[in-house]
Amino acid sequence: MLRSILNQPARAIPAAFLAVIVLGTLALMTPLARTGSAEADFLVALFTAVSATCVTGLAVVDTATYWTGFGQFVIFALFQLGGLGVMTGGTILSILMSRKISMQGRILAQAETHAMGLGDVTDVAKWVLLVTLSVELGVAILLALNFHIRYDEALPVALWNGLFHSVSSFNNAGFSTYSDNLMKFAGDPVVLLPIALALIAGGIGFPVFQELFSKNNQRRHRSMHLRVTLWGYLILLLLGTVLFGAYEWSNEKTFGPLSVFDKIMNAFFASASARTAGFNSVDVGQMTPETLFVHLILMFIGGGSAGTAGGIKVTTFCILFFVVWSEVSGDPQSTFGHRAIAYETQRQALAVALVSTAAVMLGTLVVVSVSNLPFIVLIFEVISAFATVGLSTGITADLPATAKVTLIFLMYAGRVGAVTLIAALALRSTTKLYRYPEERPIVG
Repeated sequence: MLRSILNQPARAIPAAFLAVIVLGTLALMTPLARTGSAEADFLVALFTAVSATCVTGLAVVDTATYWTGFGQFVIFALFQLGGLGVMTGGTILSILMSRKISMQGRILAQAETHAMGLGDVTDVAKWVLLVTLSVELGVAILLALNFHIRYDEALPVALWNGLFHSVSSFNNAGFSTYSDNLMKFAGDPVVLLPIALALIAGGIGFPVFQELFSKNNQRRHRSMHLRVTLWGYLILLLLGTVLFGAYEWSNEKTFGPLSVFDKIMNAFFASASARTAGFNSVDVGQMTPETLFVHLILMFIGGGSAGTAGGIKVTTFCILFFVVWSEVSGDPQSTFGHRAIAYETQRQALAVALVSTAAVMLGTLVVVSVSNLPFIVLIFEVISAFATVGLSTGITADLPATAKVTLIFLMYAGRVGAVTLIAALALRSTTKLYRYPEERPIVG
């Protein structure tokens, strides 16, 4: 049975994440993890472990006061593992220890990193390690120095806070050791901008870095994946910045009291964070309905494939846009940059989008059924969970147990991937040796 699971990445990846969640829950339920004399409640520990492993950031308790240093370290370890991916992390360890990867290990890592071929897995794993360590250590040092010098934090505390926020941002986890998240730093570019750049670097996807910095990288030979991801991410980032700035510019409860520079900086930070990072520099619960709606769109789309971000992914959204555009323009082929998009890729994008939409709709139905809170804040919470964002209007802790369990399932499904999860539950796959005659039902 175990060998059967390990031979199928679609089953092994969800199973590995589940194993990490179980271990994390048990660790958080120990007396060492919670402040005070009582042990952590099971649902609190489970919710936190899932949120950390699935790099979401939703929390039902205050991370800064509820958990001890040990508890915070467990959360730290969980979102680092979740960000790297259990399979990718295993590949990296295999490289460091034996310099050799088995064929089975290559297959599993390929499924997690979306490598183009088995021969690319070693290179991808090395790039994962290099990019992760470079960004996390660089941002950690910068943040720690700033916390120590400008905010008078003791050096050990500043080092821990710097490292925690650096790793949390690169992994798009959104967890913070401060009770107000990053609201106390709304006017500090030395905190917000490095964190924003770290979460963009982690969320854009490792294959992009691998291609950009490869020896054979030439502009005319760049892949469609690279171009679609970079252009799509940039356009959505700038669009979000403009819309957040416009809707919150005069809101006295968010951007209103800030200087012009700080308003622009916080609009940029909010746009970057909405792509599944989960940090907030102002009170999300005080934002206008228009801003919350823009959040819903950006959260659902998410970041780049094979990165630490969630959502349906930028490439999925862009591919569907190209398909619709080609249909509207009468082009028989869906293209981008003088290249046709493979029919199989179009089907995969459509499947991911529809399954994700169904998950969000079902989750929203359950949460709305058991809660009397306004619809906009409930669907915000649902999409934030499924897209592994972690942003909240402040209602997470007040939700009934049924709603919290629903969010747990959504976070897990969103991280391992809706399509991957369904494939893992399928008993077997078959190949048909025949085709049925075509028929064209009326559409629209």
